[in-house]
This record gives sequence, C-alpha cells and structure tokens, in this order.
Amino acid sequence: MTGSVARVGVKPRTPGQRGLPKPAATRLEITTAGATGDYNHYRTEQLPGDLDQAILLLTEEVLEGLRAEGWPVEPGDLGENVTLAGIPESALGPGAQLRLGDVVLEVSLACDPCTELYVLPYVGSERGPAFIRTLSGRRGWYARVVREGSLTPGTPVEVTRRASSAPAQ
Repeated sequence: MTGSVARVGVKPRTPGQRGLPKPAATRLEITTAGATGDYNHYRTEQLPGDLDQAILLLTEEVLEGLRAEGWPVEPGDLGENVTLAGIPESALGPGAQLRLGDVVLEVSLACDPCTELYVLPYVGSERGPAFIRTLSGRRGWYARVVREGSLTPGTPVEVTRRASSAPAQ
C-alpha cells in the first residue's frame, strides 16, 4: 500500500503557547527523539523521553471526514507532524510499519483527544466537549522512529506492515 507525505509540520517552543496547531514546514528532520525543533507541551512535560510518542501521524482521510461533518479542521490543527495522503486510516494502528523515503516509523499507540484542542479558533471551551467526542478514535497515531532521516512533502510512503501484522498489499 503506497501514498505520500502531504504535509510536515513543527511548532517551536514559544512561551505561553502549546504545541498546536503545527505550522507547515518545508522539511522535517526526524530523530529517535522526534521531529527536530518541534515542541509538544504534553509530550515534553508529562512523557519526557517516551520514544513511543516521537512522531504524530494523521491521514488526510480523517481530516476530510471531519470537514464533511462541519469542523473546519486544517492540516496541522490536531498537532500532527506528518499528514499522510493516499494511506487509509484502516491501514494504521499499533504495530503498523511505514517507510517514508529513508525514514521508518512504527505506529505505537493512538493519540487521544484532549482539552489542548480547545485553543483552536473554531473549537473553544463551548464547543470543546463536542469536538473531543467527535475526535474519539480519530486524533491520529503516535509512532516510534525505527530509522532516522528527513521528510519533505511529496516523499513516498509505503505501509510495509499493517497493524494486523498481515502483509501490506
């Protein structure tokens, strides 16, 4: 199963701000610790050194579904480092392995929606609980880095092992 990197994003640490939305970048340098120059408040403060949550992946399929439901979500809004095109959400899950150019990632766990998302201008505290419910099971996937490297939009992506451990087709 193949697709491509639609977008990469990082947010540098900025006093008083959380790690989202993630602005688009032209290149993403990936190390076992995560995306170079990226700040994620929760990961930094609550899970320091957790290599299972190094990179956050999201599919365009999820973004399109949310927009169809009336949420004006854009790539980067949910804090993802890598937005995937042409890869179905059903191909991802714990144990799935992806080759993105020279980079190899292994999906470790689902990213749960949290109140950090209330900072999005179309969410806020009033609509926050509804947005959290809507995102249940659709916030994206954390991945550990198996092989370091760099990514740019357009980098080819191949699912080399599906979450079910069945061979990718």
